[in-house]
Amino acid sequence: MPPSRSDGSTLLAFLNKIREIIARWWSEFTLQTRLMAAATLVVSLIMSGLTFWAVNSIQQDARLNDTRFGRDLGLLLSANVAPLIGDDNRTELARFSHRFYSSTSSVRYMLYADEDGNIFFGIPFSESEVQNSLTIRRQMKLPDNYAKNIDYPMVRQHLTPDGEVTDVFVPLNHNGRYLGVLAIGINPNPTIVTSSHLTRDVTIAVFVSIWVMVILGAVSNALMITQPIKELLVGVKNIAAGNFKQRIDLPLGGELGELILSFNEMAERLESYEEQNIEELTAEKAKLETLVTTIADGAVLLDNNMQVILVNPTAQRIFSWEGNEQVVGGNVLHHLPETVKAQLARPLYEIVTGESLTENLLDREGTEFRITIPGTTNRTVRILLTTVLDQARENVRGIAITVQDITREVELNEAKSQFISNVSHELRTPLFNIKSFIETLHEYGENLSEPERREFLETANRETDRLTRLVNDVLDLSRLESNKRYHFEAVELTQPIEQTLRTYQLNAKDKGIELIQEIAPNLPSVFGNYDLLLQVLANLVGNGLKFTKPGGRVAIRAYPLVLQDAAPTYVRIEISDTGIGIDPEDQEAIFDRFFRVENRVHTLEGTGLGLSIVRNIIEKHHSSVHLVSEVGVGTTFWFDLTVHQDAPLVETVPAGKVALSGM
Repeated sequence: MPPSRSDGSTLLAFLNKIREIIARWWSEFTLQTRLMAAATLVVSLIMSGLTFWAVNSIQQDARLNDTRFGRDLGLLLSANVAPLIGDDNRTELARFSHRFYSSTSSVRYMLYADEDGNIFFGIPFSESEVQNSLTIRRQMKLPDNYAKNIDYPMVRQHLTPDGEVTDVFVPLNHNGRYLGVLAIGINPNPTIVTSSHLTRDVTIAVFVSIWVMVILGAVSNALMITQPIKELLVGVKNIAAGNFKQRIDLPLGGELGELILSFNEMAERLESYEEQNIEELTAEKAKLETLVTTIADGAVLLDNNMQVILVNPTAQRIFSWEGNEQVVGGNVLHHLPETVKAQLARPLYEIVTGESLTENLLDREGTEFRITIPGTTNRTVRILLTTVLDQARENVRGIAITVQDITREVELNEAKSQFISNVSHELRTPLFNIKSFIETLHEYGENLSEPERREFLETANRETDRLTRLVNDVLDLSRLESNKRYHFEAVELTQPIEQTLRTYQLNAKDKGIELIQEIAPNLPSVFGNYDLLLQVLANLVGNGLKFTKPGGRVAIRAYPLVLQDAAPTYVRIEISDTGIGIDPEDQEAIFDRFFRVENRVHTLEGTGLGLSIVRNIIEKHHSSVHLVSEVGVGTTFWFDLTVHQDAPLVETVPAGKVALSGM
């Protein structure tokens, strides 16, 4: 039954597997081992070839000698037995042949055949080596023309279990008559056979010994040298990768054992150094994080891939990253606000990719950007990009982003610019008026009437007073916004209130405005500064009189705030008027410097600093000023002052809600 296709596939798969195993086994050898194996193979093949060539040469010589010996022996015997056969004296033939066969060991057999090739006598005829001869029976009948040449016997050789036997066929001729054939078998030369066998055995032994030594050397090399070296190689790679816990445990002595012992000691020291370094690095990192966390500016540290490594709380607050755990470890461009991302994307890419513009960035300490982040309240930040270089200052290892919230600074700068602009404008107007009227008086004084000269002087005097008030207000506001310390003590509010009323009584009477006070009895003293509170009352009452029409009313109220049976803690002061009122859109900006309601109504003059001064004074008293206003009805300003601790407890009128008097 022919083999199936599945059997062929299985055999092919088995052979492929064997080939893969051999290839993998061969690939594990080093180049030196492969060269040694190739050299050993070449040497063994050369020696084997030389040995077999020598054996073959010996066998060829032996075969030639056997041929010559058999031919000569055959001719000698044929010359002696031919007469006996010709006389048909077979008894003497048998006796002669037996005597000749017994006298030498070189003759294997002797056979006699007649003219027709039939064997009629042989020594030893019955033995198996004669009966099993390969050529005897076929060659006993010689060609007719062959028998005529007695000097040309036919020689054949064949193999037997004892060696190569030479068969010699000699034609028997006597008195010119062909009598038959003499066949003689010649044994091989035992000395030559023994030498040939010995040479062959030695060659095989040498060949086997060489490869046994090679195999033993390879095994010994693999177990004693290659394997430890591989273990050392793996250990060195692990050490280079940072695995300092690597150890090699091989029971070897000598130089390899010392090398393994030294490797383990090195690994132990490196592990110890690593633990110390980790502790030091951890401590330094903790210090750095603490330092970065406590600085007022925002700080963000990036690696070469723009991944966030470190960010402090200030930066989280500025960029609204609070609670976002994906920021650290993520790409910074994925988390920055769009306005910031639009301006920082290109510089960051240029730094990390090392483009031409990066050289300019590296030459400077950093690149600064001023960006406004939109939101519920616009925030202006100053961002500084600084490259983190390696020790050689050649390669960029990271990027440090410093973020400063300069919103307040921008606002102050704008306010400063606006303040300077407003002050310049306010100073320029009265100075121009004063200069104009004085120049007119100087040049045309003789041509002016007395009433005109008086009017010009009064106008110059009013402008001078206006300029004086402006300068005083600016100085007052400057002192209040500075960190000047004021002396606070117990103040009886009735005194500054009465002084304010006396100051503005004539002004109110001239304008036809009723000026009243509503002070609760037994009002406790408050903790404050008398002069500053007097300035507050003067500004608020003056504003009330300025914006109230004739027939209106301006009132000052003061009463304690009482919660159930507790002692009063605060005293509330209200200044109400029945003037023009303030639009809702103006109420938020009414306390800004140089903001004036007359900017909208264009009727009255003023510096626009009075309410700013009021707000600053009240803040110095750790309170705040508020207002309630309605256009065409009136305005009420109110604030609370803290009761002095030594003030006596008095019975007072319960405080009601803020109301607009006379409305």
